[in-house]
Amino acid sequence: MAHLVTLITDFGVADTYAGVLKGVILSISPACSIVDITHQIPPQDVRAACFALSTAYAYFPQGTIHLVVVDPGVGSKRRPLLIETEDYFFIGPDNGVFTAILVKPGLKSVIEITNGKYFLAEVSSTFHGRDIFAPIAAHLANGCPLSRFGTPVSDYVLLDWPQPSVIKPGEAQGTIIHIDRFGNLVTNFPRDYIKQITGKRAFRIECAGVVITQIVPSYSYAQPGELCGVFGSSNYLEISVTNGSARDILNARPGDCVKIITADADRDVSG
Repeated sequence: MAHLVTLITDFGVADTYAGVLKGVILSISPACSIVDITHQIPPQDVRAACFALSTAYAYFPQGTIHLVVVDPGVGSKRRPLLIETEDYFFIGPDNGVFTAILVKPGLKSVIEITNGKYFLAEVSSTFHGRDIFAPIAAHLANGCPLSRFGTPVSDYVLLDWPQPSVIKPGEAQGTIIHIDRFGNLVTNFPRDYIKQITGKRAFRIECAGVVITQIVPSYSYAQPGELCGVFGSSNYLEISVTNGSARDILNARPGDCVKIITADADRDVSG
């Protein structure tokens, strides 16, 4: 029974860790196919891993096993989880990295992995990706029933994921949730949310004391070096700079405040 396993980690590519995961999986399940989504999550950044998973997992075939190893609590009492949804499986630490999956419809079961029979013979206190998560993914790919891995749980960890909020009609406040390698600032404003707030009215973006009025269909519509707003591939509003870095221009970081404001929100509606 061949399966596809994807990998998201903070291991980078300079060390052997990511390669070792693949070696363990293929030793147990030689027919398995493995896809690297990314190994460049910032070290211990569970939120960044959660975002990466949320924007990538649904583009894979039904039945794909998504293995996520961003695990600052490795060796502690945090639990290893195996999650089954209507279309996919997810394996990794119970630290909130699966928040985007656990809050969506289609969740079937969440299992705490406890059966050491399916671990490597020696389990390190610092590399559960190799010794627990990778073997579980491989055995699952081989067709092992989920019930053999552990017991169901319902008190799993969820991140307090920031949601945009309406300040007043025509004005909402959100935050930067991700900055990609090009310096694009990904906000937590989904396209549909902005449609609800603005309707068909023009709006501006305010971030780091800068007002951005140029909202464009794609990066090429703005002149090089100009700040603009664009809905990126994940359908979130991004602050971008054509041929440049919005992060560098605004000195921005994840968590910084972002506002969207329609022109009529500035009017004094009381009189």
